[in-house]
Amino acid sequence: MWHLLEPLHAVLYYAPEAFEEAAALGYGVAERWPSYFPYRAAPLGAAGAERTASAFYSFSPRMVAEHIEPAWRTATPEAVLAARDRAVDRACRAIFGDRVHSSELAEAASLARRAAGFADTAGRPLAAANTELPWPEPAHLQLWRAATILREHRGDGHLAALLIAGLDPAESLVSFAAMGAASVERFGSRGWRPEEWTAARDRLTACGLVHPDGTATEAGRSLRRQVELHTDRLAAAPWQSLGADDTARLAGLLGEFWVAVIGSGLLPSETTLGIGKV
Repeated sequence: MWHLLEPLHAVLYYAPEAFEEAAALGYGVAERWPSYFPYRAAPLGAAGAERTASAFYSFSPRMVAEHIEPAWRTATPEAVLAARDRAVDRACRAIFGDRVHSSELAEAASLARRAAGFADTAGRPLAAANTELPWPEPAHLQLWRAATILREHRGDGHLAALLIAGLDPAESLVSFAAMGAASVERFGSRGWRPEEWTAARDRLTACGLVHPDGTATEAGRSLRRQVELHTDRLAAAPWQSLGADDTARLAGLLGEFWVAVIGSGLLPSETTLGIGKV
């Protein structure tokens, strides 16, 4: 379900409509980060760099501060939330065309909203912040909002799994890159300096999780498997509550919309999240 829903959420960070709305607020759009941070953090309110870095975890705190400290001087969180709804509305209409009015999308939105309603937000700040927002009216915006709540619910749980595994923010990326999830260069987009990356790799090498060449040892692979297993378990409740039949129905309904997003060419072919690697 994560593989089907994550691309729908990620449209916000890559669609030209999202950059246009961000530019209208005054954010730079030469790259995606000046809009990514306020778009994603806005449900938290005017959160500072430390609180945002805590919730985002794997980004360099220095990079978070660079983009968040000026973000709320450019636009209020309320203005950013309104802009992201407009951006998603426009992007979905561009990608799905007349299918935004289809009964299939309306049914998918209803099921996804039900699943999101089962998401326990205790200890999950980003999921909780998005859950508190009022639901938009059009079905395609409800589908996107539900996908966002469910992905942040899963993401918050993933951070708990990383903490249990004893992986700090930089180590979490180094250990994932060591598994071949994406190239080291791609993970470099999270803002860690080369010397910080090397230091994290050296720490993991010293405890037997990574070879000196940066690839995972068997112990490292085992630890990452445990992280993913814990993440899946922590993310399971909404789908268990929705039930096997309705979850399967939602998966079937999402297929054509997933294909439309993936086929739009908006999302990068390689990401640090492994989108599309089924």
